[in-house]
Amino acid sequence: MNNYLIKNATIINEQEQFIGNILIKNHKISQISNSPITKYPANTYIIDGAGKWLIPGVIDDQVHFRDPGLTHKGDLYTESRAAVAGGITSFMEMPNTNPQTTTIALLKEKFESASNKSLANFSFYIGATNDNLSELKKVSRKLTCGIKVFMGSSTGNMLVDQLDSLNAIFTITDLPIAVHCEDEETIQSNLAKYKNEYGDDIPTEYHPLIRSHEACLKSSTLAANLARKHNTRLHIIHLSTAEELQHFQNDIPSRDKRITSEVCIHHLWFDENDYPRKGNLIKWNPAVKNLSDKEALIQAVKDGYIDVIATDHAPHTLEEKDNPYTKSPSGGPMVQHALVTMLEYVHQGIFTVEQIVDKMCHTPADIFQVKNRGYLREGYYADMVLIDPNDPWTVNKTNLIYKCGWSPMEGISYKSRVTHTFINGNLAYDNGVFDESNMGKALEFDR
Repeated sequence: MNNYLIKNATIINEQEQFIGNILIKNHKISQISNSPITKYPANTYIIDGAGKWLIPGVIDDQVHFRDPGLTHKGDLYTESRAAVAGGITSFMEMPNTNPQTTTIALLKEKFESASNKSLANFSFYIGATNDNLSELKKVSRKLTCGIKVFMGSSTGNMLVDQLDSLNAIFTITDLPIAVHCEDEETIQSNLAKYKNEYGDDIPTEYHPLIRSHEACLKSSTLAANLARKHNTRLHIIHLSTAEELQHFQNDIPSRDKRITSEVCIHHLWFDENDYPRKGNLIKWNPAVKNLSDKEALIQAVKDGYIDVIATDHAPHTLEEKDNPYTKSPSGGPMVQHALVTMLEYVHQGIFTVEQIVDKMCHTPADIFQVKNRGYLREGYYADMVLIDPNDPWTVNKTNLIYKCGWSPMEGISYKSRVTHTFINGNLAYDNGVFDESNMGKALEFDR
C-alpha cells in the first residue's frame, strides 16, 4: 500500500473551503492541515492539487449493477469501474437482480461476489416481499445498508402490496427502509387508457401521465403514514414530484430525521420538454415529470427538505431501450456522470459546491450511519476525489465506461473533470488510468 500527500488543494468539507494538504497512510487519512506537511514516510507519492477541488468520495445510496443474472447490461466490475471514474467511492445496490436478493443466503453471495469484483466500496439492500418477514429479521445491522420495499410495480414477487405485510415490515426493523413509491392500481388504470389508444407504441411523453403525480403521492403518503405510526426509519427514494415534498422537514439535521428523502440526477436535470428529443433513453420509474417539478426539487435540495442526491443507476442495452414503450425497460446509466452533472449546476450558480458535497457525500453517511466514511477527517478511510473544475470535456461514446455503451448525457459538455479517485487510500483512478490491484471493502455501519 502506497502513501500519498495531496498538496495545495482546495479542500471542500463540512461546509468549509480552504487551501490545504492531506496525508494518506495505511488506507486512512493521517493528517489534514492548512500548513505544509513536512513529515511523511519515504514511500509517499506527492500529488499537486493546486487549482483543484478535493472532496470526500461520493456515496451513492441507490444503484442497480445487474449482478447476478442480468450481466449483459452491467455487472459489479464494469459498473463499479464507471462509478470510480465518476468520483463515487461507495455504493448501495438494490435487490432486483436475478435471482432477487430476498434471502440472507443470496445477500451473502452478493457480498462475496463484490469483494472479488468491485473497485468501489459496497453494501446491498435485502428486498422485502409479502412473505419473507423471517428473512428480514435476520439481517445484520452492522453490514447491511437497509431493506428495500417496492410499493410500486416490480418484477417477480417484489411488489409489496398487502397492507398487513407493509405494517409488519415497518414494525420489525430499525434498519432504514428505502421505498419506491408509486401506486400500482393507479398506474395500471392509466396504462390501460393509453394502451387502448396507442397499443404498445405509446409515445414516451405520456410516461409521466401513466406513472403520474397521483400515483407517486398516493404511495408516498401511505409510506409516510406507516412510518409515523410505527416510528420507522423511512427513506423515500427518487422523488419526482413537488407534491411529495410535504412529507419532509428541514428544521432538524438529516441524521436526526425519521423520514428522509432522496432525489436522483435525472429528476434534477431532465423534464417533460426532453421527451421528444430523448424518448425512451430518459424513461425512468418514477417518470421524469414537469419543469415545475424539477424546479421544486432543486429548491428543496437548497432548502434542506431533500437529504440525498443519488443516481438510481440502472443500465439497459440500447436494443432493449429501442423497443416500443410497453416493452422498453425503465432506467439508465448515470454513475460516471452524476458528480460532474451536479457540478455543472455549481458553475451555473444553482447549487454551491458545499451543498453538493453535503447531499452526495456527508448526508448519505449520516442517515445510513456509515462508519468512518463520507467526510474528510483524520482517522477516516481515505475515500477522496480530486476534481479539476476548469477542464472542459464532452460526453461521447468514446469516453463512456458503462458496459451498456450509451448514456442519456451524450452530447453534454462539462466544465469539471474527475482526475483522481482514492478508495481506502488506494489511487484507484488517475486521469483515465485504473489501478485494479485493490478491490473495495464492504461498508460497515455504526448501529
